[in-house]
Amino acid sequence: MLAYTYIEHGKFELIEKPKPGLKDPRDAIVRVTLGSICTSDLHIKHGSVPRALPGTTVGHEMVGIVEQVGADVTSIRPGDRVTVNVETFCGECFFCRHGYVNNCTDANGGWALGCRIDGGQAEYVRVPYADQGLNRIPDAVSDEQALFVGDVLATGFWAARISEITEKDTVLIIGAGPTGICTLLCVMLKHPRRIIVCEKSPERIRLVREHYPDVQVVKPEDCREIVLRSSDHGGADVVLEVAGTDDTFRLAWECARPNAIVTVVALYDRPQVLPLPDMYGKNLTFKTGGVDGCDCAEILRLIEEGKIDTMPLITHRFPLNEIEEAYRIFENKLDGVMKVAVSEREKKGIRVIRV
Repeated sequence: MLAYTYIEHGKFELIEKPKPGLKDPRDAIVRVTLGSICTSDLHIKHGSVPRALPGTTVGHEMVGIVEQVGADVTSIRPGDRVTVNVETFCGECFFCRHGYVNNCTDANGGWALGCRIDGGQAEYVRVPYADQGLNRIPDAVSDEQALFVGDVLATGFWAARISEITEKDTVLIIGAGPTGICTLLCVMLKHPRRIIVCEKSPERIRLVREHYPDVQVVKPEDCREIVLRSSDHGGADVVLEVAGTDDTFRLAWECARPNAIVTVVALYDRPQVLPLPDMYGKNLTFKTGGVDGCDCAEILRLIEEGKIDTMPLITHRFPLNEIEEAYRIFENKLDGVMKVAVSEREKKGIRVIRV
């Protein structure tokens, strides 16, 4: 099968690998019908994810059709159309039982697919703990509608859930990339009084204004002043930092009112500094961590009911055998790209490296 693979620091290649098989009675084999590229994949390529293993097929955002299940799998069966969860989790350890599935104590717990074990930018993928890691897609929901459920949309849902948003709040979301838009969609489900999105990209500003006209959009240089002017108590009640830069990290706590919640959604490529003397007296609560992707069934239900729609995020489509071009566009932010849908390979004109 074709598999886009982490070769070494700075290098991914499309190569041929053996089709995966079951290794455990709780595994499932899924034929990947649609995948996507995530910024986290770029972090692996650029060496910002030390635990990522060379030789691993990358990709952790995908949907597909179940081909085979292990003897102990009970919730899905061959032929089911499914989303694949970015997290591998056993469902039984202390952290899983409390909903902290990112911290599953299994050897491959947490973010493993496409990082430490072979992922889904391939024709097939083995999913450990399939009863936890796979969710059936409703018949009325297309593959493209469900594509982001297991990762970027689960991230936005988790972020909105832990941020304790109320209907009286002013909420600031910093960053309107794919994760920022998914976070926005999930924040909107909480019906806060006011939502402000901070973004510098003209293309992303246009997308927010076109699809979410009730949301106020500001540029970074104007953000602090506008948030202060629009807030009742000296800043935003909740800030969600989704951009992941030094400047946006500082902007997040600067725009928060005293005793606010600052939820760090972004994955940074270097350490951040908490300037505690400057923060003194703000009494902020920071919430951080990897996504706990245990709400996928609820997210699918909300998509089926028309309450979440991520289709505007898909700006480009490529077959698997053209994934290198897809990466070139996504990595360099060309042609107004937001998210790329990577479909099954075309049968002609395929050039691969055999190993």
